[in-house]
Amino acid sequence: MRITNIETFAVEPRWLFVKVSTDEDIAGWGECLGDKASVIAEAVRSYEHVLLGEDPARIIFLVQRMYRHAFWRGGPVLNAAISGIEMALWDIQGKRLGVPIYQLLGGKVRERIRVYRHIGSYEPTQIAEQARQRVQEGYTAVKFCPLPALHALESPVVIETAVELVAAAREAVGHKVDILLDFHGRATPAIATQLEYELRPYRPFFIEEPVLPENVDALASVTRKAVIPIATGERLFTRFGFREVLEKGAAQVIQPDPCICGGIWETRHIAAMAEAYYAALAPHNPYGPMNLAACLQVAACSPNFVIQEFVHLGDGYLKNPFTVREGYIDVPAAPGLGVEVDEDYLREHPLAPKPDPGSGFFHHDDGSVAEW
Repeated sequence: MRITNIETFAVEPRWLFVKVSTDEDIAGWGECLGDKASVIAEAVRSYEHVLLGEDPARIIFLVQRMYRHAFWRGGPVLNAAISGIEMALWDIQGKRLGVPIYQLLGGKVRERIRVYRHIGSYEPTQIAEQARQRVQEGYTAVKFCPLPALHALESPVVIETAVELVAAAREAVGHKVDILLDFHGRATPAIATQLEYELRPYRPFFIEEPVLPENVDALASVTRKAVIPIATGERLFTRFGFREVLEKGAAQVIQPDPCICGGIWETRHIAAMAEAYYAALAPHNPYGPMNLAACLQVAACSPNFVIQEFVHLGDGYLKNPFTVREGYIDVPAAPGLGVEVDEDYLREHPLAPKPDPGSGFFHHDDGSVAEW
């Protein structure tokens, strides 16, 4: 079997899919980070000279060539391109052998995969109503960001408002439903430490990105003082990006994203590294259903997996979209990634060539740029 073609599909709302075709009529699909889709799509095309004519079963070899033969290697763009291609190669191999990918990674360790849904509002009544709605839909966990744009230091009212939101959600769903909080890197260590202390009575499942990931020592300083588990990892890539976080005990939950961290094999390696530090795995995925499919493959075979993020089950994009029952998705049984893409639908829903000029900006009340 040889690789004959590589094609990208930038689709609404902000997803980038990759299709790798072969001379035996087996095609594999993957997903890259969709932000800056046109740039990452060009990065995918830049690897054609590495892949065309090669045996797709040599997954690790081909990934190594893409990653290591570029002197200026790494970064979110190149790793995102490699990630989507890598997923597609695993999809081909699973289809070729007639087994799910997790079967090639040691087999499943669970029968179903717990998932959570997002909610969002800065008004307590609305956040409570949204939380109740998710529970009525069968979910056992919800996540939201309780923080607006934050300055380096803030008045007590900002902290009190965040606490009110979390308190409203907890009162709405009781203690049998988990509440996950995402600070989105908006807080400084000083503010994050105050918030974590005030939020302890409401027992959040974890606090995600209390501070930005660029300074691991700063994150570790927050974690050492915290009782609530701290999560991070969505903006890190490759096992090398997670090494310092784990060695310094900067998080109890790691959140690699397969569509940027290096793909399925790399995500599984990162999960295995985390096991040695008794850290849990909660893969990041606010993107499309192909990335969800990749996450599910890793979750199925990773003992330290705890919960999975998603925003879309694939309706329209997939001929067999995923189904959530009682807050869980069953471990897929079909070969490869376990999904069949509706290619016609992708072609009918292309991503707009240029983003909305008013989108993607977040400011403080004084006009300065805030952490998004």
